[in-house]
Amino acid sequence: MTVPERPLRDGRPGRRFDLRATTVTFALAAVALVLVGWVVRMAFDVAQRRPALVFVLVLGAVTAALLRRRARSRSSVARAAVCTTDALAAATATVLDELEQGRAEGVERACAEEATVVVRAEHEGLSPEEFEAAIADLCRRDGCTEVEVVGGAGDLGADVLAVAPDGRRVVIQCKRYADDNKVGSQDLQRFGGTCFTVHGADVAVLVTSSDFTAPAADYAEWCGIVCVNEERLRDWCEGGGPAPWERLPPKGNGTEPSERALW
Repeated sequence: MTVPERPLRDGRPGRRFDLRATTVTFALAAVALVLVGWVVRMAFDVAQRRPALVFVLVLGAVTAALLRRRARSRSSVARAAVCTTDALAAATATVLDELEQGRAEGVERACAEEATVVVRAEHEGLSPEEFEAAIADLCRRDGCTEVEVVGGAGDLGADVLAVAPDGRRVVIQCKRYADDNKVGSQDLQRFGGTCFTVHGADVAVLVTSSDFTAPAADYAEWCGIVCVNEERLRDWCEGGGPAPWERLPPKGNGTEPSERALW
């Protein structure tokens, strides 16, 4: 008769029963159950009193779990989103800077155009006083300081006084004439007799809304007076030509009046 063989036990000694460890384990499990029950009861009470808060908390927990689960797989997307956000922020800042700069330039341009529009109007429609004020506005627009309108009785040929951006004293006489009434040599001679000796001009300018006769232009070239006729005045107003004082060399370079560059 064949006797079945019993499986041999492992030679390792069996684990001994530890009453103390078992007791501690059951005690901790009981405490955990009590805590879980207390938390569930508190949650149930809160759910009864504030169900919306519980819903928000549960929704937040579920959302956090989903985001945490997908964080690794979406890390590249997150980095791309951060880069895109940074790029958008930089672009927005650039656009805002450009808008701010454009606004400042627009205000400055509007101020310049305001002074230009007055002179670009029909000169014959301006009174002599308005014409002098318009020329003074042009001087201010182009950087002159200490601009004064001094025309009137006893002005001795000076209507506008100013200091050019380079520090030279500018003396301007304004002649608001009709197109068929040109500035003659007598007008230039009267102005030439006072602009340098009486007013101490470094740059003497005669501005007219019409034109100059040939003898007047010759006299102006000989004594160094800058002549601005209607065409050159329009260019000055519109920024197409330099200011009158920019046509003369700086003071003290030894240039004779007849050799100065005139308009």
